Amino acid sequence: MPHPVEAGARAAARRLTTPSTPALLTDVEAALHGRRATDRPDQYCDPISLGALIVSIASLAWTIYNDRKEGNPAPRRDVITRRIHVQLDQPDVQRVALSPAEQDRVIDVTVEETLHSAQPEQPRHE
Repeated sequence: MPHPVEAGARAAARRLTTPSTPALLTDVEAALHGRRATDRPDQYCDPISLGALIVSIASLAWTIYNDRKEGNPAPRRDVITRRIHVQLDQPDVQRVALSPAEQDRVIDVTVEETLHSAQPEQPRHE
């Protein structure tokens, strides 16, 4: 089973790919490969492309999810999303050329897909 960061980033890339971003999944794969190569999953890296941004958001969402759920119920998606917005608004974080609405969508989709990937599979009732 893939790690929730990887699964969430890939699922977000599939949902966010448009005719103007046809290489997004490839960019995400490259960023995931770079993440494995540095072996620093808990460190937020400055996004230099949309693919790297998605992987960074998925990594940060997973870290927040794990930190917050210890001894508590799993944190709500809106809490994680708000925390990521705060992190991305820091002055030392490099920006990807996205409108505020586009950035919100990237964050929302990536957090949703990462959290979905973190949930255990529910048995299907037929």
